[in-house]
Amino acid sequence: MAASSRAQVLDLYRAMLRESKRFSSYNYRTYAVRRIRDAFRENKNVKDPVEIQTLVNKAKRDLEVIRRQVAEQGTAARRKAGNSSRSLGKPCTHRP
Repeated sequence: MAASSRAQVLDLYRAMLRESKRFSSYNYRTYAVRRIRDAFRENKNVKDPVEIQTLVNKAKRDLEVIRRQVAEQGTAARRKAGNSSRSLGKPCTHRP
């Protein structure tokens, strides 16, 4: 693997791990980290430049998916927190 490819792969690996650690859910976080480590470990001996580039492109797409999921999880958590801050009083049952 060329030095620039190696650096690119390592940067991508670190970025994927860093983003995965932003999941608020422990289960999502540990699953994502485990899958990333397993996938990179499984492909560490690939020598074919075309296959390496294919794997890098797939990892870039997966990184974008992780980023969207982390953002969506944060949005859902804020939305849930916003709903819980409303008045906890009983519904209006006023009868004339």
